[in-house]
Amino acid sequence: MFVVCGEALMDVYMGEATPTGMALDARIGGSPLNVAQGLARLGRSVAFLGGLSTDALGERLLASLRAEGVDTSLVLRSDAPTTLGVVSVDANGVPRYAFHGDGAADRQLTHDTLPALPPAIRVLQFGSYALAVEPVGSALRALAARERVNRLIAYDPNVRLNVNPDLGHWRAVVEHMVSLAHLAKVSDEDLGLLYPAETPAQVATRWLGQGAALVVVTRGRHGASAWTRAAQADAPSPVTPVVDTVGAGDTFQAALLTWLDEHDALTPQALEAFDAPALETLLRFATQAAAITCSRRGADMPRRAELPGKSDCYIFDSTPDP
Repeated sequence: MFVVCGEALMDVYMGEATPTGMALDARIGGSPLNVAQGLARLGRSVAFLGGLSTDALGERLLASLRAEGVDTSLVLRSDAPTTLGVVSVDANGVPRYAFHGDGAADRQLTHDTLPALPPAIRVLQFGSYALAVEPVGSALRALAARERVNRLIAYDPNVRLNVNPDLGHWRAVVEHMVSLAHLAKVSDEDLGLLYPAETPAQVATRWLGQGAALVVVTRGRHGASAWTRAAQADAPSPVTPVVDTVGAGDTFQAALLTWLDEHDALTPQALEAFDAPALETLLRFATQAAAITCSRRGADMPRRAELPGKSDCYIFDSTPDP
């Protein structure tokens, strides 16, 4: 089982002006929630660990998780409000966010309220701003540190300066989490913000030296790259009409974890053993999934049947196929 840790919120899309204001389209969102629902759509057993409000929006988020087949037994409920992420999309389909979440329900998780984890959990996925705000950030970072010996830790920074504009704080959080993660996935956009003087390859090499077994960098329409200590590979993004890119990175992460699960590679040792052909096929699977999401409005992630079957993928082994 997977557990995805972090925030759930409502993405509120800006619509047309009306005589009395503006039309708004509220949609279920939050990077960790998207990853959890993406994993469920791809046929994985997954639970969501995070805070949800008891307000009407929180009830809608809870209902959405359950409707997608996500286990909600690790959800903490509170009467704090639901975070709103106001989204405007530019002419290229790239979203811009303004967050309204101080004191919201997704920040209420603490050391004392962390739920006990079932023994069946194999992977903990962390990411986005929940790691960079308090008190939830300290609680989740402590959870990753406590569990990394027994479970695979996956991490995607998903930097949101609208939530916390302090780049120094983000760097500290990212460096700490990378030291705990076995799998680190990051966008080139985030790397440009965090480490403008380093290339993605330089950052990947440094992170591998800090303990990560696999580092993956997404490059939007230019595809993705992956590194282990022994291998490196690149894969292009499929050509697709882009409606918007909301949820594309979350879809990529869910597909990445799904492929690893289907190929019995959810251990640090298996990640370290990948050769270049395996890495490339892994990336192609994940970029194809992300492209499907880009062809739709919002974080409408693909189902497993929309992607190649396991028989069409590179079957992980210690030696390449002939």
